[in-house]
Amino acid sequence: MMDKNYGAMTEQELRDEIAMLKEKARKAEQLGIVNEYAVYERRALMAAAYLVDLDTIIPGEMYRIDGAPGEFFKVDRLKGRFAWGYRLGSERFEEALPVSILAPMKAGK
Repeated sequence: MMDKNYGAMTEQELRDEIAMLKEKARKAEQLGIVNEYAVYERRALMAAAYLVDLDTIIPGEMYRIDGAPGEFFKVDRLKGRFAWGYRLGSERFEEALPVSILAPMKAGK
């Protein structure tokens, strides 16, 4: 499926791609190939970013970071499928995170 850009894929194609990447990551982890595992995990996060409705990510708002308990991210702006901003308590560096790892602060959203 890598012939197609994530932006050109349908929702089902993206879901299939994510499942395939997660399976490859699982196998790489079992084999102890850490760098390959990390690559597949990141590619799955990027594919998942194309399933996120960008209207749900609001500049100026704070979000939880999936996979990083207790860490929060304040979004300054969106560019493509990345949210640019700062981690709470770490005003030193601006960074970009894939929108797929941002979760709303309020439960039930």
